[in-house]
Amino acid sequence: MHCFFVPPGQITAEEVTITGSDVNHIRNVLRMQPGEEFHVRTGQDDLDYRCRIERITAQEVTGKILWVEEEGAELPSKITLYQSLPKSDKMEWIIQKAVELGAYSIVPVASARSIVKLSGDKAANKVRRWNAVSESAAKQSRRGVIPQVGGVLSFREALRDAASYDVVLIPYELAEDMDHTRQVLDRIRPGDSVAVFIGPEGGFEPEEVEAAAAMGAKSVTLGRRILRTETAGMTLLSALMVALEGRRPENITEQQGK
Repeated sequence: MHCFFVPPGQITAEEVTITGSDVNHIRNVLRMQPGEEFHVRTGQDDLDYRCRIERITAQEVTGKILWVEEEGAELPSKITLYQSLPKSDKMEWIIQKAVELGAYSIVPVASARSIVKLSGDKAANKVRRWNAVSESAAKQSRRGVIPQVGGVLSFREALRDAASYDVVLIPYELAEDMDHTRQVLDRIRPGDSVAVFIGPEGGFEPEEVEAAAAMGAKSVTLGRRILRTETAGMTLLSALMVALEGRRPENITEQQGK
């Protein structure tokens, strides 16, 4: 079932109003009709609105709210992926999968061995495109929020940005064995904020790892195999998702006059 994001101001006690580009998508691409059902989220909380289309015009789509569910689609910890800029269009794939796996935000990082260099208008255009990818992935995976993709930071700037996190993880091929990594992950508790640093194709410079360790980052291993940059982040995010994912009691409020 299709999911759309709308500002909270477009949701009343009984109706949801969709405007903007989603109207054209609903009318002319999906060719939805009155009576069909869809989901709406605000991107600011974990509420899921199940709706039925009442009216479709060229400017807006109005839906009747059937019920509201506190779905609990978000992980109990906010995880930020600090992804070193990869080559080609890999960043779009990384963002898409990070959103599906529950990342709360993504920060592009220009680390020492990053081949791609972005600045000025080029960087701003890329960030706009990456945020569009994030929104699309959030709709597809029915996230409660739309993870934001920030501006490109240098590695030092990224470390300062992550300084307030409860846990900072940096996969590194010279980290201790898997038992150590398991212990590090086992200590993370729901509610802890987690920063994950992933290197580019050539990995991190030793000086970068040392700087991360100096600010409290914990080096972890992802196994005996060397993973590509687009695989490493997904591996660690998957492990965190499994470790943190928890069942929440359903909270469904039926709307009167359904």
